[in-house]
Amino acid sequence: MTTVQDGKAVKLQGNPAHPHTAGVLCTKVSRYIERNDHAERLLQPLKRVGPKGSGRFEPVSWDAALSDIAERLNVLSRNNSSESILPYSYAGTMGLVQGESMDRRFFHKMGASLLDRTICSTAGGEALSFTLGGKVGMRVQFFADAKLILIWGSNSIASNLHFWRHAQAAKRAGAKLVCIDPRRTETADKCDEHIALLPGTDAALAFALIHELIVNDWLDHDYIERHTLGWEPLRERALQWPPARAAAVCGVPEAQIVALARAYGTSRPAAIRLNYGMQRVRGGGNAARAIACLPALVGAWRERAGGLLLSSSGQFPMDRAALQRPDLLAGRRPRTINMSTIGDALLDTVNPVRALVVYNSNPVAVAPESGKVVAGFAREDLFTVVLEQFQTDTADYADYVLPATTQLEHWDIHTSYGHTDVLLNRPALAPRGEARSNAWVFRELARRMGFDEPCFSDDDETLCRSAFAPGTIDVEELQAQGFSSLKLPDAPFAEGGFPTPSGRCEFFSARLAAQGQDGLPDHLPNYEPAGSSTEFPLAMISPPARNFLNSSFVNVRSLRAIEGEPLLEIHEADAAARGIVDGAMVRVFNRRGEHRCRAEVSRRARPGVVHGLGIWWRKLGVDGTNVNQLTSQRLTDIGRGPTFYDCLVEVAPDA
Repeated sequence: MTTVQDGKAVKLQGNPAHPHTAGVLCTKVSRYIERNDHAERLLQPLKRVGPKGSGRFEPVSWDAALSDIAERLNVLSRNNSSESILPYSYAGTMGLVQGESMDRRFFHKMGASLLDRTICSTAGGEALSFTLGGKVGMRVQFFADAKLILIWGSNSIASNLHFWRHAQAAKRAGAKLVCIDPRRTETADKCDEHIALLPGTDAALAFALIHELIVNDWLDHDYIERHTLGWEPLRERALQWPPARAAAVCGVPEAQIVALARAYGTSRPAAIRLNYGMQRVRGGGNAARAIACLPALVGAWRERAGGLLLSSSGQFPMDRAALQRPDLLAGRRPRTINMSTIGDALLDTVNPVRALVVYNSNPVAVAPESGKVVAGFAREDLFTVVLEQFQTDTADYADYVLPATTQLEHWDIHTSYGHTDVLLNRPALAPRGEARSNAWVFRELARRMGFDEPCFSDDDETLCRSAFAPGTIDVEELQAQGFSSLKLPDAPFAEGGFPTPSGRCEFFSARLAAQGQDGLPDHLPNYEPAGSSTEFPLAMISPPARNFLNSSFVNVRSLRAIEGEPLLEIHEADAAARGIVDGAMVRVFNRRGEHRCRAEVSRRARPGVVHGLGIWWRKLGVDGTNVNQLTSQRLTDIGRGPTFYDCLVEVAPDA
């Protein structure tokens, strides 16, 4: 909710009538007015006049910019090179209208290359689809009634504040909270127990828990028989994982694993809040599958406060075909390029990308192995258009930068991966300067390129109404109060009914087996396992800094002042062995590159693991890099996702 005086936002607050948020905003979003009114907002179209990467631009009119962009894209299309045009976008607005409507129609009509949008969550998301049938799970408000909550791969205080409110209510009522995370996060500080496993060993821990559930008979045999598929082969595999074996792999005490299994097997109801941190490694999909098996084994799904939640986004009845209009492809099957390997894609000389349109993302900062990403963006023969609110690292490499609206200035529809309410985003302010919504830009480009289908005339409000099929949500409620709750059962899988092909929780997935993969979950060691290299002996993870959202908010001065500067958290033993003192400048390096930053000798790091907190804009780094100089473009086992947390490095004092 925004209070406006004389055309300016003077107050921003959550909606106190919204039950999931109760008027509370996280620290980041509470500074959104500062971001909206930032002195460095892009307020007019810009055309590059200096070398790529120099950030030198001059103002240009919207008409001149759009006409030139349309002409250059038309030339590629006329030369049968539509696939050399690539859209690159992700979740910069988190909205259906400004993120996946008119833009998708535009690129489908053109026949441009498709983008595999993998950079955040596909390993875990597809893993859940193969196990539970989709991104579905327990409802977040019922965590408040649980007696045991495992917070697995999530710094909920920083990234999932509204869930944390329910977890705190459960704790006050006597529930035990366990944080499973390599880093001792702010959330771990507030939990009853912290299990600091090594990166990429989550599946081993899950299998040890299943082992203990079996040998102690903490199983719901009726639920397993009636509502699961593949129990016997899962049982056989789990029995190969006694706690001692998992303890050696995970780098945690055996007694801690045994105690956790006992708590999970004997507490009712028990709930798991799984998040995406644990799936950004080679075996991330298999790990998510193994963890997702746990609730069915103990019958936790029988109760509304039992089960698991990774994401609720699969429960929303979105009409993506109406929004995105894939029919405009007219039978063409363009190539698909994975956004997580954009560095290699832009350096491909056999099937080159010749034009790139970036919106809702900052790939030069956020994509892995950024040395290659920068080299690709620096190509003088690559025509690049960036829709942005600020002069980001990526915008510095654009031929045109087009000023985009913020959440306070445009229409949108939002779903959630934490709760199950549809949200309406009404503009509270007129756009600053000449800023325009993403949908407006693609409408105008479509007009200039002669796309005359009626769907290219839909305005932003019409697109909002197209997001859901008629009758699937309460439109009147949405318009009246700004949100509408989905009508869902309290305990969706109490009697099975999973949205899998079998209707059961699929421990064994025939669909995965048909793809040539193991139908059962398994523990797959990291590409770069901790302790496997003498040259690069430290495992590095790069969790988000508490006050940033990926690379968003990095330029909000009040938030950057809290974070200070790019940091590497390192355990005191690892620091001492390298002659590193707290506050010293260090070199973090591997064969992919080098990054210089300040070291923080920290209790948050366990031995053998360092934390490169991200994601800072490269231009704000000491040497114009960030932690993604070190990460690789290798992909996950399931979902083709990035492996940001599967990364070995060495650290040395900066000479």
